[in-house]
Amino acid sequence: MTPEIRYSAEVAAARAAGTPLVALESTIITHGMPFPQNAETARKVESTVRNEGAVPATIAVLEGRLHIGLEAVELETLAQRPDALKLSRADMAFAMANGLTGATTVAATMIGARLGGIDVFATGGIGGVHRGAEEDFDISADLAELAATAVTVVAAGAKAILDLPKTLEVLETNGVPVIAFCQDQFPAFWSRESGLPAPLRANTPLEIAKSHAMRGAMGLPGGQLVANPIPVDAEIAQQTLVPIIEQALSEAKAQGVSGKAVTPFLLARIFELTEGASLSANIALVLNNARLAARIAAELVALRGSML
Repeated sequence: MTPEIRYSAEVAAARAAGTPLVALESTIITHGMPFPQNAETARKVESTVRNEGAVPATIAVLEGRLHIGLEAVELETLAQRPDALKLSRADMAFAMANGLTGATTVAATMIGARLGGIDVFATGGIGGVHRGAEEDFDISADLAELAATAVTVVAAGAKAILDLPKTLEVLETNGVPVIAFCQDQFPAFWSRESGLPAPLRANTPLEIAKSHAMRGAMGLPGGQLVANPIPVDAEIAQQTLVPIIEQALSEAKAQGVSGKAVTPFLLARIFELTEGASLSANIALVLNNARLAARIAAELVALRGSML
């Protein structure tokens, strides 16, 4: 068996022309927010990538086919599919082999990007080590994927609901470069700073592109995590968020929420407790990450062109 891959017309043209490409996940469409806001946000992210001179490639599995880039009608249809699966490394192949439809998480989007020859991926925040993981071993597949798949992932750090020190430790153990953009601290998703030092710092997209290219030249497995802080005007201060996150975590535990249901539950509850501010911040940081990812992708194309 071979995976059936379908490229959107825009992505196919970009591949043929050597235009910079940026992969985008699709769980923001199916599991991030309600319709029609989900479709509107996805279109905004795609437009942001285009405005920076790159082409967006939103990745999803539709009836068993891996789509790299969605046509407008496909995106709109997916946005209204309440039965769409949430796919990660563990279940992506099963869905494709059995004709199912699902949206890709960070890990699955990285796999799709690799299959499509795309080096850079923009998302909101990665998954990581959940609080209490020393008891239930709840660790996102995103971390293992970053250690295995050679894609540069641009995110606003890891989601603030996670155990950030342990997340950084697992990334370090697995040899994943964590590069903060234009600051020395690791960002905490809705907040620009976590109080944790970032292992590496880059001040330009070119530095990040050169690192990606060098890893490839050295034959190193795995990708890079670019931790891009949320814009100042969209930030929610950490002192505001901490008690809200603690309340949401307590409620999740009391209600027995576990596994894949934890993150959506927490994000929904934080949205309610912040009166919608967390969603506005989330959209702002995703757009910010899309801009940086497009610039990194452009630098990679230029860098490879200069080596010919």
